[in-house]
Amino acid sequence: MRKKLILAVAIALGFALLYFSDLRQYLSLESLKANREALDAFYGRNAAVTILGFIGVYIVVTALSLPGATVLTLAGGAIFGALNATLIVNVGATAGAALAFLAARFLLRDWVERKFGDKLQPFNEGFSRNAFHYILFLRLVPVFPFFLVNLLSGLTQAPFRIYFFGTMLGILPGSFVYANAGSNLASIESLSGVASPGVLGAFALLGLFALIPAFYKRWKGKGAAVHAG
Repeated sequence: MRKKLILAVAIALGFALLYFSDLRQYLSLESLKANREALDAFYGRNAAVTILGFIGVYIVVTALSLPGATVLTLAGGAIFGALNATLIVNVGATAGAALAFLAARFLLRDWVERKFGDKLQPFNEGFSRNAFHYILFLRLVPVFPFFLVNLLSGLTQAPFRIYFFGTMLGILPGSFVYANAGSNLASIESLSGVASPGVLGAFALLGLFALIPAFYKRWKGKGAAVHAG
């Protein structure tokens, strides 16, 4: 009961922040470019506040499944630089994804099952084979939207720690790609142009490598069954 109350309060605070700050109007590429110099100046004067505020906003956007995470990652790259932004984004995105997972598991189970229940079967099958490598695959290869992975994972039997660390590692490559693009903000014309076919292909290859242990385990199990028979 206490966990449910904490999650409910966190969600309410997130929506309140969104409503009173009108955050959505700032989560666009055009707004980011227009405010680039002001953001740089504020960061120069208030480094710690900027980092903590950025992480807080990222947690809210991710936890509430709001659009704007891509622009935030670009903004992180523009303000903090590619490597620093990758780490900062990772903290915010992982924490936000963890809150969404816990909300789906303890608060929103019925709603998530009604809305996305038809997509739950492949998640249960994948997690039952090898939970850690499956969550790595889902994070590296965007077969399902990020927010949907957060919510549906909460309905599976996957341990929270597996989900948490799989997410933390799995989102690093994508975070770096967008943070690195953000560090060259002036050259970006549209969000769709950030991830080239070559980059997406590399993610797909990484995702397949993440699944190799699961395939091997399955193949080994079938071989043992054949010999036993």
